[in-house]
Amino acid sequence: MFKSKHAALQQPRRMKLSRGDVAFHIINYSGAALLAFICGYPFYYLIINSISANNLTALGDVRWLPEGIHFSNYINVFHLSGLPQAAAVSVARTVIGTTCTVLASAYLGFMFTQERLWKRTLWYRLVVITMYFNAGIIPVFIVMYTLGLTNNFLVYILPAIVQPFNIILVKTYVESMPHELQEAAEVDGANTLQVFARIMLPNMTPILATVAIFSAVAQWNSFQDTLMYITDKSLYTLQYLLYTYINQADSLAQMAQQSGGDLGSVAAAATAQTATSIRTTVAVVVVLPILFIYPLFQRYFVKGIMLGAVKG
Repeated sequence: MFKSKHAALQQPRRMKLSRGDVAFHIINYSGAALLAFICGYPFYYLIINSISANNLTALGDVRWLPEGIHFSNYINVFHLSGLPQAAAVSVARTVIGTTCTVLASAYLGFMFTQERLWKRTLWYRLVVITMYFNAGIIPVFIVMYTLGLTNNFLVYILPAIVQPFNIILVKTYVESMPHELQEAAEVDGANTLQVFARIMLPNMTPILATVAIFSAVAQWNSFQDTLMYITDKSLYTLQYLLYTYINQADSLAQMAQQSGGDLGSVAAAATAQTATSIRTTVAVVVVLPILFIYPLFQRYFVKGIMLGAVKG
């Protein structure tokens, strides 16, 4: 009996929720569920339309559940002209561009914390000011053309290496690290580059992972640089091809309107492969890599953003 009373005393007491607390939880979870639905439904819509019957997707009849499920669209989409080459270009620019951006952001963010850097404040302000002012599309195009970067793979890499926002994140993170780390390394005879490579860089993992996410998503999703600077089809990216397929879908809709609104005949003529099926399938293929990569860096993301943001 004594043991039972002792066990009862050891059990934590559950707090009884008031009606206000219950109402708050209901509203909170309902709002979170609604927000998750709003964010997730577009991806779900693309997926169910990419595996449904093409004639139904062309008519817009597939909204909630897939109908006439088939996976031939994913087989056919890889036979589209230029798609494998575009995928290779997108992967190459994402990997190379992200690596260069991360290294440049890490090095510049570290150097801007070094008080002995000559004119440190001036260089930092010149970098930050580019976040607010730019010359415009035409002057930038002239610069790219003069430098020989049009129809050049490097146009995907070089302009995106120095990103002021990423540099600010890294600089703030480095300033939150103990300064004694650098002092101890310098006492042992390490120079600035050795301190950066051997001491600071290995301890920047959270913020560098955050910068890598930003850079990879921007590189993978970019299509405007291809639109402005590239005419060589061998340098087209997946996102640019998706852009062209969206234009084809618009042309198909205009053709349907000109035919007197007989959407059924247009869809029946393109049951095997329609612009809508190509558009949704390519969209899924383009989005999936980022959806798979993001969870790998998610544990570093919040830590990298928040650490060093609050000081004092």
